[in-house]
Amino acid sequence: MENHPQSVSINMQPYGWNRAGSPATAFGPTVTSFVQPEPVPDPQDFVLWSFFNAMFCNPFCLGFIALIFSIKSRDRKVARDPGTAGSYGKTAKHLNIAALCLGIVGTIICIVLLVIYYKSLWAGSNL
Repeated sequence: MENHPQSVSINMQPYGWNRAGSPATAFGPTVTSFVQPEPVPDPQDFVLWSFFNAMFCNPFCLGFIALIFSIKSRDRKVARDPGTAGSYGKTAKHLNIAALCLGIVGTIICIVLLVIYYKSLWAGSNL
């Protein structure tokens, strides 16, 4: 006994029409309109900025903490939870701003202190 698929004929007439071409029912075609909801923009996660701050500008480990919140934000975005992703992203942004500002101020203070120190060494050696 061989199992071959049997041929099946399908009547390909449009739904609601009879063989004569007129509507089978007294009602005409139904028109349905869809209203597309406004697309929700993806919240930003600031992963690259956080990675930069974690590597190069990390006072009080703020850059590392910002990187953690950025990764949490990206995970929530993948899980389609834009509310929590936006909250984590906003926290990462604020931590990145704080880390960058403190890093810039700290760098400027170090440069000024080094210039003053080497200036005093140079002035002391000329006496």
